[in-house]
Amino acid sequence: MSDFGPATGVGSLPGTDAREAAKTATGSFEDFPFLPELPARGPGADMIGRTAGLLVELYARVEPSGWRLGDRPGRDTRRARSWLGEDLDALEEFTQEYAGPLKVQAVGPWTLAAALELRNGESALSDLGACRDLAASLTEGLRLHLAETQRRIPGARLVLQLDEPSLTAVLRGQVKTASGYRTHRAVDRQLVESTLRDVLGVHADGPVVVHSCAPDVPFALLRRAGAAAVSFDFSLLTERDDDVIGEAVEAGTRLFAGVVPGTDTALSDPAGSVMGVRTLWRRLGLRPGLLAESVTVTPACGLAGASPAYARQALTHCVRAARSLADNPE
Repeated sequence: MSDFGPATGVGSLPGTDAREAAKTATGSFEDFPFLPELPARGPGADMIGRTAGLLVELYARVEPSGWRLGDRPGRDTRRARSWLGEDLDALEEFTQEYAGPLKVQAVGPWTLAAALELRNGESALSDLGACRDLAASLTEGLRLHLAETQRRIPGARLVLQLDEPSLTAVLRGQVKTASGYRTHRAVDRQLVESTLRDVLGVHADGPVVVHSCAPDVPFALLRRAGAAAVSFDFSLLTERDDDVIGEAVEAGTRLFAGVVPGTDTALSDPAGSVMGVRTLWRRLGLRPGLLAESVTVTPACGLAGASPAYARQALTHCVRAARSLADNPE
């Protein structure tokens, strides 16, 4: 039994109705649904606020500049938790009797550290002790979240996705300070890797996918940290990435190839959407038969900025594109 399905969503969907979103996410992907996120509801439903609501013994509130860590849970934490509860209720309703892979998403430790502010208004990234505490709190929060999801949907084989769009900026020292005039120092690669390994270890029973729709995803580092799959915007790959992708596939890492645009556009035929994947395969000299075993088709990024009609169409398109890859790998 595969840990993954042939196609799934990234995480966010447009709109504010949890039941409608759960119906879309489960109806589009009968063999790999996901827990939708609806950032249009406002602070606490956005990806940073939602994950801040999962933290254990750390709390965050909304300030004009963004999310800031504080001493006690306030209205913003309660709102984030309440929305997540609503989303889980809706998903549970539409996954009665479901057995198979099911994906849940949260922000990874480094993107969270880059986004959350300390009391002094600087990003947690400015203080490695704070980064460590944040990663430990996140790990515990994820453990509880996975257990709760499993309790509600007992037949599911949970796949955890950590969103790390700021990871490359953290590694390169490109995250801006509060003033905007300077950037935070690059974090040591070994520290980045070992922290990720610790957080990924929370889901020892199942696979972890790391997602980033930024350019230059550090595939090799993620693989060493224990990611079973890497999710990325396929259009941002360059031939420079060929070697690391070839190594990843040969080592058994699954690719979540984001080939369907995340905002409204005219979609090509499904075979056209995965043409780039086939071309990459040929260039790498990989067996065509490996394609369906190694690739899950997704949108390029979250669909929060799309119209509801396009979002549904994009998800259906992912399923058809994945079928085209399986049927005609050449």
